[in-house]
Amino acid sequence: MEQSAAIRCLRSEIDEQMKKYGHSLTRLNKLTGIHLGYLSETLNRRPPRPITINLLDNLAKAFHQPPGWLYELYPEECFSDGKVSRPRIIPFLMRCAELGRFDLITSTTSKLLENPKNIEILFYVAEQLFEKGQQSESTHFYRLVVENERVSFHDRFTISQYRLFRASLGTNAEENKEAAVRFELYYNRLTEDFQLDALLQITNIYYTLENWKKVERYADELRELAGKVYEHQLRKRDNTKPTEPLKSERHLVVYYGQGFLLKGIALTMQEQYEEAKKYVSVYSDLGWFELLDEIGKKEVEKFRVWGKGNMLMLNLMTGNQNFLPDFSDFLEENPTDTLPYMLGMMEAANRNNFLVDDVVNRFCERIPHPDIVTTHIKRKQLFRFWYEKAIYNLKNGRRSCGINDLLSALYLAEKMQYSSGLRKMILLVLYEVDSTNEQQGIQKMLEEVRCEHKYGFPNAPS
Repeated sequence: MEQSAAIRCLRSEIDEQMKKYGHSLTRLNKLTGIHLGYLSETLNRRPPRPITINLLDNLAKAFHQPPGWLYELYPEECFSDGKVSRPRIIPFLMRCAELGRFDLITSTTSKLLENPKNIEILFYVAEQLFEKGQQSESTHFYRLVVENERVSFHDRFTISQYRLFRASLGTNAEENKEAAVRFELYYNRLTEDFQLDALLQITNIYYTLENWKKVERYADELRELAGKVYEHQLRKRDNTKPTEPLKSERHLVVYYGQGFLLKGIALTMQEQYEEAKKYVSVYSDLGWFELLDEIGKKEVEKFRVWGKGNMLMLNLMTGNQNFLPDFSDFLEENPTDTLPYMLGMMEAANRNNFLVDDVVNRFCERIPHPDIVTTHIKRKQLFRFWYEKAIYNLKNGRRSCGINDLLSALYLAEKMQYSSGLRKMILLVLYEVDSTNEQQGIQKMLEEVRCEHKYGFPNAPS
């Protein structure tokens, strides 16, 4: 009786609007494009055919009502005799998410989860929203899955944890670290497709945090898993039975190459340059990698270029200035990758006390403005570049340029809420500045830039 009353209430509202506008079923057919017979079965037949959310949305337009009209009455269309209608509840929940009607989602899912098996519906809705590019809307449903799934080793639980992990990543380094720590409990429960993506994301987070031991650990895991998956894919290729293709976000060669690349970076940052060269040489030449389509071949070419540049940087790191002309030529030939290589060159110059003014003057204008740098990794590289350039200028007696570089780094550190970066700059100022008056002057400048450049970037140093 309660359900019938609700249905009559929903249809009575529609009937009221039809009377208000003087619309017949034929007129509604013309306004909505919905088949006349379908309208009749839905609105006039006893018992009536259930209303779809698509029909309700079309009726709202015909009656000049806002999106989501009568949604609060719709859930009873989805439940009958203790059973739930997937064809109706899934589109309804998705539309509620798109319209931000989380009040209705909460009340509907509460009833839905009276049967624990229906958690699968919430996971399906989340995945559908995710596939449509509506990641923000999908997170609400992934949280519901995580909160209500009783079997923590179920695929939908671990995939939901992974989706939430990815959605939580942003430009705040500490928040990214917290997300990684939470997710580290679950990544190895994922299928290989997802685990490849997860390992790459976790490794990149620890890269931005400069936790090189963690980078090494996860880069090793990534290389091992990518190699295992590669061998598995080769066996599947030789198998005559049809098999599912790998569903990772990136081409398999990306994960394999990134494992070596990130391992090489971690070793480089720990000053193990000769050991790092072994890993650079591997990803510099991945032409042997089978299963390469056109996308894969382009990725292999990227690794070749990165390998050439990184090998030049490693030679500079060991103090061999004879590679500077080749390095400069490399930058000329590869303008899109200027930032990380200029960073490496500045670190090498500071480490080995050689001059790179010519290269800086030639290519510094390519260093991007922070407001157009979108990824946390690039912002971190940009911070480190200005920090190393500040050290370089201060060591070579160019204090005004060095302080200007420090202000650029300060802006980025504050933008990223990068506390360890701020500490680095304070230590640098204390180490490089001798007189109390000069320290006070720099302190005043830093305080001014915190106010004046809170929403802007200091002029790039010359």
